Amino acid sequence: MALIECRFYSDVLGLSTSMTVILPQQTSTQIGMSNVSRGTLHPTLYLLHGLSDDDSIWLRRTSIERYVAEMGIAVVMPQVHRSFYTDMEEGGRYWTFISEELPAIARSFFPLSSEREDNFVAGLSMGGYGAIKLGLRKPEMFAAAASLSGALSMASHIKEHRRDGNPLIAEFDRIFGQNDISGTPNDLLWLLKQADEANGPKPLLYQCCGTEDFLYEDNQEFRKACAETSLSLTYEEGPGEHEWGYWDAKIQDVLAWLPLQK
Repeated sequence: MALIECRFYSDVLGLSTSMTVILPQQTSTQIGMSNVSRGTLHPTLYLLHGLSDDDSIWLRRTSIERYVAEMGIAVVMPQVHRSFYTDMEEGGRYWTFISEELPAIARSFFPLSSEREDNFVAGLSMGGYGAIKLGLRKPEMFAAAASLSGALSMASHIKEHRRDGNPLIAEFDRIFGQNDISGTPNDLLWLLKQADEANGPKPLLYQCCGTEDFLYEDNQEFRKACAETSLSLTYEEGPGEHEWGYWDAKIQDVLAWLPLQK
């Protein structure tokens, strides 16, 4: 595998930013690794970080490079700070960046496939929210979207924080604004209904959450809402908290679940 720490300029954000990229490499003599490359243009997993992390975190906290070596897929891990993958009310246009500019830039730098059936997105916590949002809003781009311990019911979460006077509400207001996001493109439960009613392709969805995770109830709400649609959801739960031991194990399940073309 090739590991690339890539720094580049974003016109959408108006600043220099970064992504960490793993590219397939066909090798035969690397000790302890069986690396595979599928061909000229690589299937790609966009792997999204959580609220307090950056584009290096999946590489630092898991063995993602080793896990994908035999799969022959590229992994693109972008930096979005604490944006919730959203065009912020006060801040950068991170939704436009992640959904439009980043894939185009990544494909201009690296040999990545642009075919829908070769593109997938996954993330943890805040990144789980971003991954499902990408899958539901951009089904023509992504064949599958996976959330690990995702913040999947943000409309309810924000209302609860506002009611309880949680200090995080000031940050959420800077991201989403002070209006209720229910029934907007930032509300995943609303997006489920829109995706269900829309013509065209629908992404495969994967969701997992530990039963001891503070976001477990959010995940139950999303699961129930998804059950009321025709979308395909693979759901898994079991003992686990909001921590890297759980995510290191579950990202392997996500990789096994991806609908890779033979």
